[in-house]
Amino acid sequence: MKKTPVFLESLVTNMLRLRAICPFSWRVFQFRPISCEPLIIQMNKCTDEEQMFGFIERNKAILSEKQVGCAFDMLWKLQKQKTSLLKNAEYVRDHPQFLTLHNLATNKFKLMNDDTLVNVLYVTQQFAGEAHDPLVEALVTEAWRRLERFDIKLLSEFSSCLADQHLYFSPLMGKIADIVHRNLETTQDLSSLSVLMVNISSLISRHFQQQLVNKTELLFDTIDSSEVNVAKSIAKFLRNVRYRYQPLLERCNNVFLSNVDHLDLDSISKILSVYKFLQFNSFEFIIMAKKKLTEMIPLCNHPASFVKLFVALGPIAGPEEKKQLKSTMLLMSEDLTGEQALAVLGAMGDMESRNSCLIKRVTSVLHKHLDGYKPLELLKITQELTFLHFQRKEFFAKLRELLLSYLKNSFIPTEVSVLVRAISLLPSPHLDEVGISRIEAVLPQCDLNNLSSFATSVLRWIQHDHVYLDNMTAKQLKLLQKLDHYGRQRLQHSNSLDLLRKELKSLKGNTFPESLLEEMIATLQHFMDDINYINVGEIASFISSTDYLSTLLLDRIASVAVQQIEKIHPFTIPAIIRPFSVLNYDPPQRDEFLGTCVQHLNSYLGILDPFILVFLGFSLATLEYFPEDLLKAIFNIKFLARLDSQLESIGGMDGTQQQIFKMLAEVLGGINCVKASVLTPYYHKVDFECILDKRKKPLPYGSHNIALGQLPEMPWESNIEIVGSRLPPGAERIALEFLDSKALCRNIPHMKGKSAMKKRHLEILGYRVIQISQFEWNSMALSTKDARMDYLRECIFGEVKSCL
Repeated sequence: MKKTPVFLESLVTNMLRLRAICPFSWRVFQFRPISCEPLIIQMNKCTDEEQMFGFIERNKAILSEKQVGCAFDMLWKLQKQKTSLLKNAEYVRDHPQFLTLHNLATNKFKLMNDDTLVNVLYVTQQFAGEAHDPLVEALVTEAWRRLERFDIKLLSEFSSCLADQHLYFSPLMGKIADIVHRNLETTQDLSSLSVLMVNISSLISRHFQQQLVNKTELLFDTIDSSEVNVAKSIAKFLRNVRYRYQPLLERCNNVFLSNVDHLDLDSISKILSVYKFLQFNSFEFIIMAKKKLTEMIPLCNHPASFVKLFVALGPIAGPEEKKQLKSTMLLMSEDLTGEQALAVLGAMGDMESRNSCLIKRVTSVLHKHLDGYKPLELLKITQELTFLHFQRKEFFAKLRELLLSYLKNSFIPTEVSVLVRAISLLPSPHLDEVGISRIEAVLPQCDLNNLSSFATSVLRWIQHDHVYLDNMTAKQLKLLQKLDHYGRQRLQHSNSLDLLRKELKSLKGNTFPESLLEEMIATLQHFMDDINYINVGEIASFISSTDYLSTLLLDRIASVAVQQIEKIHPFTIPAIIRPFSVLNYDPPQRDEFLGTCVQHLNSYLGILDPFILVFLGFSLATLEYFPEDLLKAIFNIKFLARLDSQLESIGGMDGTQQQIFKMLAEVLGGINCVKASVLTPYYHKVDFECILDKRKKPLPYGSHNIALGQLPEMPWESNIEIVGSRLPPGAERIALEFLDSKALCRNIPHMKGKSAMKKRHLEILGYRVIQISQFEWNSMALSTKDARMDYLRECIFGEVKSCL
């Protein structure tokens, strides 16, 4: 036997002496490992929570702060491997040894390093059952104290923990935004920055927003093409700040396209949601997503996953897939939660599905959970059910009662606006004095979007009361005057185009009150010199939606486009051209303006979304501008193959159309002498058509060979009839078009581009076109049937070619 070395004998002797002097210290010394590594290795070998909890119970007295952090991390890794997160989370949270670990973290968190501290915070939040966990509060407070020394990766992880607690507007999130701003120039980690951008998006200024976008563009090429999560975060940021920035969206879209095989249902669902919100069209992604989602139909057998699939796939699915989705949803409908039922209802609205059985099942679930919905959700329910023509008095009675109870206790302008809008959509939209006083109380705090929404709602009440009750109350009219006053005041006090643009983003020009539209245009004209390459696309888009012809603003837009074209992104060009097309206006430098825009876009025609390219061609056609490169890009087999669907013009006649049809039949000598809803060879839909022979006598349909298909028994039952061009010698074909308010500019009787182009095309096809404005038709001069009959005779048999 070998002799024990002297130094070991000495060490043992000293340890025995130490044990005699301090038994307690000896116990700690004896069982605490020299390194924390052995315990961590033991943890890593655990294959389920029971083993981890057994480990914690055996070693709770000796676990260091680092080992406590590792234990939290290991529990979360095991948790993520489970299929039912909720069930396992409750099991872990309620286990006695998790409470032990929780208490250890409470005692040791100040000793933890920064990475461990933030990781323990994250895991604790995932398992937290209480609304205010003391450990979470302590960890957040300690992290706040250390915040300035966090690197960007740790800062992004900590910001996500705050986001999980919905602390988007907290001073702490504001501090994080400030740190990001101060260090933006030296930041090189786009993965971490993109997460931070999402979490601080509610607090940043427009200038900081643009800085973040610019930085993202600079760093985008540093990430791998497989970094789907980074692209998702960037797209989500753009959604949060309502910024449809085409260059970044295109780059994100390319990442999604190259990784579509690896995208799961959740990822595809979120991407489609962002695209819909930002009105970003990606034909290729929708095709790929549709294929992948369709393959998932038989795999989703749980309500939670199937609802997500229904919402994502439904609006883009084909007829067969839609049928399959709806039939499966019917079977699952009784197991839906309130949140899931709301999601299904929204998808049905997008699908324009009026499946009565499914609507009945879904509304039954909604009715059961109605008390738990927030005001914005109640508005969505009201909108969708109105659109789907749902009629059930008990449901709407409860909905109305709930909306009114919310309104009486609400003081937030946006919330009051939402509630009032929902009430105005109900079958009985009348609002009592308490509701009106609530609106009046918040008016001084309202932005343009709120004021516009209130005005639309009040006008709805007045119309309803006038039609059904014949009682337009003075209070409603007075409220309308107050809305007008505060709207004008807000516009007149605007001192920055940037601030005004922020409000314009959520405004729909075609629903903006007539009384304020002129003031809005005057305000934009006041800031005309501030229109530049950064904002010209947004301003142009807003003007397109107003139907208001302002030559000053359009001339300025054209001038900016010509002078600053190199700084304008090519994908903004369609939006810049659109108002000139919609409003049928040629700027003084028309050819230079259109030529510059088209030339700037030429090299991108091959990658432009098919629908955008078609609409661009349509816009230019209304302006009678036909660039060769654009025509070649559209009229080739490869491009046409990319188009997934074609325009279908199908629809019956409303009451007014039937009234006009009967008058025309009387004027022309019978219903067989007039046709309704005619589709021309180039797919223009004509409201009414008739044919006169060379002596200006009406020719009955069926007495000559003019149609390519069988004539209908009743004209309005045909939907659409495609007509040919063969007529008897000397005969002429007449197209009668009734132009509603959307065909003309709102401020002057100037025909918009679409109607003007349609008239040119019909004339090329050989029609004599008679366009009758609704303003003329509904005027005092034509208030009687006899006056209208005489007017139609003059238009058809006289020399009048347009009755505008």
